[in-house]
Amino acid sequence: MSEGKRTVDDYLQDGMYGAKETLPNERRLYLGTIRERVEIVLKQNQVRESTVYPEIEQALKRYPDLHLYLNGNMNYRFLSKYVQLASALGRSYTMVTNKEHNSEFGLVAAHADAAEKEVIEVPKRTAGSEELKSSGGFFSRLFKRNK
Repeated sequence: MSEGKRTVDDYLQDGMYGAKETLPNERRLYLGTIRERVEIVLKQNQVRESTVYPEIEQALKRYPDLHLYLNGNMNYRFLSKYVQLASALGRSYTMVTNKEHNSEFGLVAAHADAAEKEVIEVPKRTAGSEELKSSGGFFSRLFKRNK
């Protein structure tokens, strides 16, 4: 038989063990896609923030082929702002729910082909934590010292 043709044994193996998948651990981590296709990612705690990250909006506007993968294990109220953004810009998105593995990422924006980008993670915003530091935090406001 030639190399391109599948044998009966190949079909039996697929039926018993499932189809072979490339880089399964990477696909679980990046919500169904692989690292080389990823343009930008947000961790779950970043997606839970109240506003949309401008880096995501800029990437969606810059690359019309970008596809959003959203972690379906998260509450929809956190994902809805990104679903609305993708819909408003005419971009496609997929809700990925994996019951065996909950990825650390809440959002993955990826191309159909390889992008080979070095840095894909958006740094966490620190504006809120700077406000707490400058105001002295919760306890300093609660227990004010009289001078």
